[in-house]
Amino acid sequence: MNVTDFARTWLRNWYSIFIHELKLIFSDSGAMVIFFVGGLLYPVLYNLIYMNGTVDEMPVAVVDLSGGSYSRRYLQKVDATRECEILLYCTSLEEARQLMQKRVVHGVIYVPADFDTRIVRGEQGVISTYADMSSFLYYKCLTMGTSLTMLDEMHQIQVEHDIPQMVVPEENMPYNKPFSYTIFFISAALMLVIQQTLFYGSSLLAGTLREENRSFASMSRHLQGLGVGRVVLGRGAAYLAVYLVIGTLIALFIPWVFRLPQRAEWTQIMVLLVFFIVDCIFFTFTWSVLIWRRETVFVLFLSVSPILLFLTGFSWPSTAIPEFWQKVAMLFPSTFGCRAFINLNTAGGTLATIAPEIKAMTIQTMIYYFLSCAAIYVENRINEKKRIFAHYGK
Repeated sequence: MNVTDFARTWLRNWYSIFIHELKLIFSDSGAMVIFFVGGLLYPVLYNLIYMNGTVDEMPVAVVDLSGGSYSRRYLQKVDATRECEILLYCTSLEEARQLMQKRVVHGVIYVPADFDTRIVRGEQGVISTYADMSSFLYYKCLTMGTSLTMLDEMHQIQVEHDIPQMVVPEENMPYNKPFSYTIFFISAALMLVIQQTLFYGSSLLAGTLREENRSFASMSRHLQGLGVGRVVLGRGAAYLAVYLVIGTLIALFIPWVFRLPQRAEWTQIMVLLVFFIVDCIFFTFTWSVLIWRRETVFVLFLSVSPILLFLTGFSWPSTAIPEFWQKVAMLFPSTFGCRAFINLNTAGGTLATIAPEIKAMTIQTMIYYFLSCAAIYVENRINEKKRIFAHYGK
C-alpha cells in the first residue's frame, strides 16, 4: 500500500470512528445530561449561589475598655467602612461572645484598657478581633474593615506625633476591586466544570459499553496495530467538536451574562480552550479504563471535585500546598487550566503570560495520548483473548 492509499484508508477509518462516537454521545441520555445540562447548569448555579460575592455592613459588637479619643476615632472609622457596621457596644467580652453565639453579630472588636495610654507613650497599641467562622465572608469583612482602618489610623497618628513614615501603605486591587468571592471562586470553577463534565460523561459512556460487552476497544481486525491511533484520535475529535461549543459557552458566555471580569481577547480564550480541552480528552481516555460500571462515575463525582478545586491553588497559594499534593495536582489538566484562565481572563495577562501552563498542558497531552493508546491496545488484546476462550469453551 502506497502512502496515498494509506492516508485515504486512515482518514476513512478516522472519519467513521468520529461519526460513530458522535452517534454514541447523542444517543446516550445520561451523557447528554452531563455534557449539556450539567456543563451549562453548574456554572449558572454557581453564579446564582455566589451572586452576592461580598457582605456589606456586617454587624459587629465592640468592647471598648479604653474609651479614649484614639479608640473612639478608630471605631468611628471602622463603622464608616463598607465592610463593617458597629451594631452594639458591650461592657465585657463575655457579653459580646453571647451576642455572637446568638448570631446577632458576626464579629467582635476588643479594645483593651491600655490602648490609648500606650499610643500616647509612643508604644504599640493592640486591638483584637473575633470573627464568626461559619462563613469565610464574615472573616474577610472583619479583617479587611479593621486592617485597612488600622493602616489609615497609623498614618494619622504618625502625622500628629511628627513621626517619620518609613513605609507608606497603599491599597491597590486592580483585578478584584470589591474583593468579591464570586470573582475569586468562579474563575477557577469554570475550567473545572469543563474537565469534570467531560470526564464523567465520557466515562459514563465507556462504562456502559463495557457493561454491554461492546467496548470501543474491541476493534475490528482492519484497525489492529496502527488502528489504535485512529480510534483515539477519532473519538477525541468527536469530544473536541462537542466541547468547543460547551467550553465557549462556559468560558465566554457565562462570564458575560453574570458580568464577571473578561480582560482577555476572545481569540486568546479560544486558544487556551483548545489546549485545555484536548488535554482533558486524553486525560479522560487514559483514566476511564478504570471505569467498568456506569454508576462508578457518580461515586467519583462526589469525592474528587472539591479536592481538584483546592489543588488548583485558587484559594490557597500553591507554594504552601504540601509537596506530595503538588505532585498529585500535576496529574490533572484542571490545575494548569484554572491557573491559566485566571491569569488570562481575570488578571488580564496574555498568551505569553500563560506560556508555562500551555507548555505543561502540552506535555500532559502527549503523555496521556500515548497512555490512552496503550490502554486501548491492552484492553483490545484482553477482549480478544476472552472471545477466544469463550469460543473454545463452548
